[in-house]
This record gives sequence, C-alpha cells and structure tokens, in this order.
Amino acid sequence: MYDRIMDYTEKMKDDVIAFAQKLIQTPSTSGSEEELAKICVDKMRELGYDEVFIDDIGNVVGIIKGSGGGPNIMYNSHMDHVDPGDESNWQYPPYGGVIADGYIHGRAASDVKGGMASQIYAGALLKKAGIKLKGDFIYTGVVQEEPAEMFGMKYLCDRTFPQKGIKFDLMITSEATSMNLFLGHRGRVELEVTTKGRTSHGSAPWRGINAVYLMMPVIEEVKKLAETLPEHPFLGKSTLALTIISCSPGRLSIIPDICTVSLDRRLIPGETAEMAVEQIQEILDKIKKSNPSFNAEVKIRKVVETSYKGYSEECEKKMDPWIVEKDHPFVIEAVQALKEIGQNPGFGKWDFGTDASYVTGVLGIPTIGYSPMEEKYAHTPYDRVSIDNLVKSVAGNAAIAYKIAG
Repeated sequence: MYDRIMDYTEKMKDDVIAFAQKLIQTPSTSGSEEELAKICVDKMRELGYDEVFIDDIGNVVGIIKGSGGGPNIMYNSHMDHVDPGDESNWQYPPYGGVIADGYIHGRAASDVKGGMASQIYAGALLKKAGIKLKGDFIYTGVVQEEPAEMFGMKYLCDRTFPQKGIKFDLMITSEATSMNLFLGHRGRVELEVTTKGRTSHGSAPWRGINAVYLMMPVIEEVKKLAETLPEHPFLGKSTLALTIISCSPGRLSIIPDICTVSLDRRLIPGETAEMAVEQIQEILDKIKKSNPSFNAEVKIRKVVETSYKGYSEECEKKMDPWIVEKDHPFVIEAVQALKEIGQNPGFGKWDFGTDASYVTGVLGIPTIGYSPMEEKYAHTPYDRVSIDNLVKSVAGNAAIAYKIAG
C-alpha cells in the first residue's frame, strides 16, 4: 500500500506544485480569506472529496469518509497570513509564487500554504489510489489564526462540528516542522498593566502624579520576575517580555495620567494565564504598600475579531501550553508510517504558538505537527517552501492517515 502511495505522489506532483503556487498567489491576510476559501472548496470538490462546505464564520471543511471503526483525523491549516510588509525587501514578488532554486517563493509559502496544498492533496491521493480508510480524513482551513486568539478554530470545534455531528481523534497541523514531527509549544498570554496618576501642566509637575514614573518600579520588578521563571525539559523556558509602552494624554506640557505596558508571557505546562496575572498583581500590591499614591491594575488583553463573513466576537489574548509525549500511540504510528516511505523524522517543538493550544491544550485531543515548511522563513521577505519537501509531504500525510485510520 505504501508503494501505491509513492506511485500516486509522483503522478500528482505537477498538480500539487501548481496548486501551491495558486494558493501563494492569492492574498489572504487575516479577515480577508474569502477568495482563498473558495479556491480550496473548488479544488476539494474537483478532487472528489465526499463532503465540502464553508461554515458560518468562514472556515473550510472537506471530508473523505471512512468505512467506520477507525480514528478520524483532522488535517488542519490556517488560511490567513501576515502582511508582506515593504515589498522592496523581497527578492521575488510576495504574491508571485515564483519557482526558483528548488523553492516556491512568496508570502505564506512557509506559513502555511505549502502545508495546505500537501494536506489537501494527501486526501485526494488516498481517494484516487483507492486506499480505503476506516476513519474519516477531514481537512480544515481556519480563519484568523495569526492574531493568536484561536478565533476560527474555537468556532470550528465548539459550533460547526457539533452542529454537523463531526468528531475527530487526532489533529495533524501543517505549521512549519521541516518534515519532522512537532509535539508541542509553550502557551501565551498578553497582559496589560496600567498605572493611573493625575494630569497637571508640564511647567508644574508637582501638581500632578506622573503615571510613567509610577510605572518605573513595576518595570524593574517585572525584569526581576523574568529571571526567576521555570523551564520545561522539552518546551523550554517560561519568558516574560515588555513589548509596548504608551501613555496618555501624550501631549507636550501635560503630565500623563495613564501609562500602559504590554507584557508577552510564555507559559509552560503547570502554568496558567491566571497564574501569570496573579504574579503581576503581587508586584502591584507590593509597590502599593510602600507608595500610598500608587494606583495600578493588570488584566488580560481583549480584542474584537470579525471574520470575512461578518461574525464578530470578543477574544482574550491567551493560549494554553501543550505537549504530546513521544510514546503516544498516534506518534509511534506516525513515525512508523513515515519510515515506510523512506522518511526519518526527528522530534521538535515550536517557539511560536498555534491553534493546537485549543485543540490539545483545552479540548485534550492530541496534535502532531508535520509539514514541508521551515520556521526560519515564516513572516520574513524570504518566505518559501521546498518543492522536494512539498511533494514528499503529500506522501507523508497520506501514509500517516493510512497507518492510523486505515
């Protein structure tokens, strides 16, 4: 059966490359994924998926139904990408999909449209090769992963799937892994700390309370806290970084009465967003004891997201840490499948966050990362995907599905 997978991979090679190019040539920044969604839907229908639809938030779903009795696997990619930035930094046009030096170049090639193409074609390969699965092969393309609130993924899992009666036992995410198997990452929470003072004329600062000065001891304590955070043997160290500082009214000759800093806090297993808030609150309480005029608060940042279909929701900027052990049965089977087709994957983890924070970190459904893309090119003007890896990953995704759900 693995020989058949390899044979059909070779037959589909040119189509996979052309489809990846088309995806890269289609702009789809967060909140503007509609055209890309239609392209994915049309392609899956063309390739013979049994069921294809777009849900009420704009996520794309395609299903190749199994005979029953096996695990259902959800292959997942996000449809959005970050802005290309200054196009003068690019050697090739960001939406050109140019083929050069063994790569397809362009924005989102490495995050995650190369993986998207390989996942969609892996399902088609199984169908065309006549390889029957017991479990369902489910492809999903979700909206607005890049803002890091898991907006599209939550809607998919909490609303769309229950309404449609769809269940899955494993997620394979196409986030960049360089053909290895990635098994986790740290969590993340964005904190906002605000100090509150009182305005006065800049010529008479003694009549006001400068909120920026109130923030100075907070920053010092935050730096100290960052040096004491724990480390996980696989996922790495918890971190705490100040990323933004602002004040208001922010005008000349006015003492600012509000100062806000944003803190990027990365979490390891055993830590929660609530614990991160408590740590900062302890700092604020400590400063308050020595300075009665000190007035400050800490909270998790919230934003309102709106999808291209008009669905809006307020989202907290937090993501749970997660890890899947190397001896998990699905991981063992994935390794065996890849070795059957001549691949020898190692194990890794991401420094950044993914939608698996919801699937695995919250829902407890295991996730394995596998894709042809390289993390070092993500979000850069050197964005690209290796054509050789792109084609190999079609076979890899199909082999994993056959081993686990076949």
